Amino acid sequence: MELIWALNSLTPSAIIDILLVALVFFGVSFFIRGTQSVALLRGMIIVLGVAVLISNAFDFRALRWLLDNALTVLAIAIPVIFQPELRQMLQRLGRAGKLFSRAPHETLRARIIEDVCQAAEKLSDRRHGALIVLERNVSLQEYIRSGVHLDCEVNPQILLTVFWPKTELHDGAVIIDAAGRIAAAASVLPLTSGRNLSTPKLGTRHRAAIGMSEVSDAVCVVVSEETGRISITNGGRMIARLDPKRMRTILNAFYGPEYTQNQSLPQRIRDTARDFVARLRAGEKST
Repeated sequence: MELIWALNSLTPSAIIDILLVALVFFGVSFFIRGTQSVALLRGMIIVLGVAVLISNAFDFRALRWLLDNALTVLAIAIPVIFQPELRQMLQRLGRAGKLFSRAPHETLRARIIEDVCQAAEKLSDRRHGALIVLERNVSLQEYIRSGVHLDCEVNPQILLTVFWPKTELHDGAVIIDAAGRIAAAASVLPLTSGRNLSTPKLGTRHRAAIGMSEVSDAVCVVVSEETGRISITNGGRMIARLDPKRMRTILNAFYGPEYTQNQSLPQRIRDTARDFVARLRAGEKST
């Protein structure tokens, strides 16, 4: 009854006010979604929610007092914890004026796949080792910052040049960000612990590719320097000894238009929102 009375007492201005507040929270969650801090935020909300329920159900006054004071501290701590995400959100909002200056998302991904495949084939023939990371939903900014900033379009010539053995950037990984641009080269990736490896004698590139796929949803393309064999990692697993045709098929399934079409509706909505953010970023980069 109290709920019905409260709903009936809402004025149009109060309803608009509530919707605006909800929109603000949705906007903030939209811009930080996919970052590593989201897991921390989700954990904090779960812990606080359970603590509030327990304190109210059993009338624990000391716990309630602690929660009342902790919320005040959290109001100050949260902007500090999520400072990188908040800064990126404000930067992206400032780039919204040039939103439509890039190609459609699926078309862009198809072109990136073709460029990566062409480069991987030539690198394989030349026995030049390579590690290419394709960012999807989880942000890889931490690893992008560990490398040399490039911010350029993807094309086979650049990838072949970067992984030429006599260049300074051939060691490490090339990361292609969510906007479809080469964000960095010579990036340092986490190595897998090796617990799930079917082949224990793998090189550093392959271990780094598996390690990256374990801590994120990125897709990694590896070219062996010793054998020239091409492998792809995703979800902590490696598909090895790929020929060009199978490599294109797998990349389309993990990263390209087929990946988008096979997603559930909620995931498509999330990826559409993330693509919107990528377009904001690409709008400024194309100028």
